[in-house]
Amino acid sequence: MADNRTPVHPEPVEGPDSPTAHAEERGGTPGVPQDFTPVPRLCDRSNGWKPEVQRRFIEALAETGSVKAACRRVGRADHGAYLLRRHPEGAGFRAAWDAALDLGVRRIEDAAMDRALNGVEETIHYHGELVGHRRRYNERLVMFILRNRAPDRFAEGGSRGLSAVDRMRMKRLKQEWRAEWAAEQQANEPSIEDVRAEILARVEAIGAVSRRRWTPREQELHAELAAERARREAREEQEARERFARDNPQWCRRDEPDEAATDPQVPLLEGERD
Repeated sequence: MADNRTPVHPEPVEGPDSPTAHAEERGGTPGVPQDFTPVPRLCDRSNGWKPEVQRRFIEALAETGSVKAACRRVGRADHGAYLLRRHPEGAGFRAAWDAALDLGVRRIEDAAMDRALNGVEETIHYHGELVGHRRRYNERLVMFILRNRAPDRFAEGGSRGLSAVDRMRMKRLKQEWRAEWAAEQQANEPSIEDVRAEILARVEAIGAVSRRRWTPREQELHAELAAERARREAREEQEARERFARDNPQWCRRDEPDEAATDPQVPLLEGERD
């Protein structure tokens, strides 16, 4: 039975005016491996990732720096490219992919350098009409390029002179060092019980030294004060019990023993005798 389904991504236009024709005439983009081993395919489909399609994709990726743009150029879906990248036999394809992206990063650096040197031309409008042009220069972009290209001359020192990747790595290392330092401090710190016991022991030692300096009269006064404190605490406890008994009589009657059962002088009824 013939398969009449229309391919989702048609074949790219071939010919002298195709997007990849000029790249093939140049012999490929310098720096991109053209002799990598393509990912083997089980069947040869019209809209599949044939070896020549994989090579054109790597060439387009090196030129555009974008996976989606490269897939549009070869007429394939980007999820198919990522499937090839994750293929068990796609080591060569992954290496060519990374080399192509490195060229894309270089293109970005070149574009940033051009903007830093030549600026960007902007139009000036007044009441909806074009009245002139001006060229704007990005000083922050210039300093960023200088600090990364010549850090020994233009870096201000410390982490501010590092690149974005170096600053992220430095921040992560600082967090790890701080966590290790906090763990060491926590392991060496005594517990709250030990600190409390040490404080009480020091207070008791200070009190003992102070008591040894008391005169006999002071010792008598302190003894009377301690006795008075004990009597006051006992009186407050008794008052608290009486107040509780007055406010909660039902609980107090339940706790009181039966006088008829405990007093031998109270006669028992017939049903209460054993």
